[in-house]
Amino acid sequence: MSQSAPTREVARRVFASEFNDAGYTFTESDDERAPVYALLPTGESSNRVFFVGTLTEKEDVGEDAEYWRGRIVDPTGTFFVYAGQYQPEAASKLRDLEPPAYVAVVGKPRTYETDDGTVRVSVRPESITEVDADTRDRWVAETATRTIERVAAFDDEGNEYARMAREEYDLDPETYRAAALSALEDLDEGDELAGDDVASDESVSGDAASDETVSDGTDSAGTPEP
Repeated sequence: MSQSAPTREVARRVFASEFNDAGYTFTESDDERAPVYALLPTGESSNRVFFVGTLTEKEDVGEDAEYWRGRIVDPTGTFFVYAGQYQPEAASKLRDLEPPAYVAVVGKPRTYETDDGTVRVSVRPESITEVDADTRDRWVAETATRTIERVAAFDDEGNEYARMAREEYDLDPETYRAAALSALEDLDEGDELAGDDVASDESVSGDAASDETVSDGTDSAGTPEP
């Protein structure tokens, strides 16, 4: 009798602006071990995500043990990642990295409800890899394409996750299409810059530059339970 090897869920490419709005989670069975999915507002389920951005800050926010928080920005906003004793490789990578640095992250969405009832969204990383600017640019281009495709299919009959998104969120998917197009425009403008203009930025360190760092005010991610 043959047994198929377990397969991992596809890691969805998603921009920070959309990911941070994905506060609704669900399972597709009553099994206590059933995977938990975040519902993307563009109408897709996501048990794992893949994103690339600039690590701008890191901090050990643990009390009794190391618990690292990383702030990673893409052209649309900020991801927060948290790694502790149960993610030793990712925690070690956050400990060793020196911001600013381009990083690629694969991880699981996590939600956390604050005392006032606000739902914050973060990532529990499976892997964190330092990458170069070209890798970041390719991710931006591909993620923009995937986002635009999801928005285009949002009104398709039979798109059950889009139907769920309409029920759970009061959000216009066109917002994320606009963000994706803006990210592409920023990418095109960056390609036209002379190399000397980028090299002159004081925040450049090797292949890692914080030219995409966008201020979003205060740290709004909160600190989820380890």
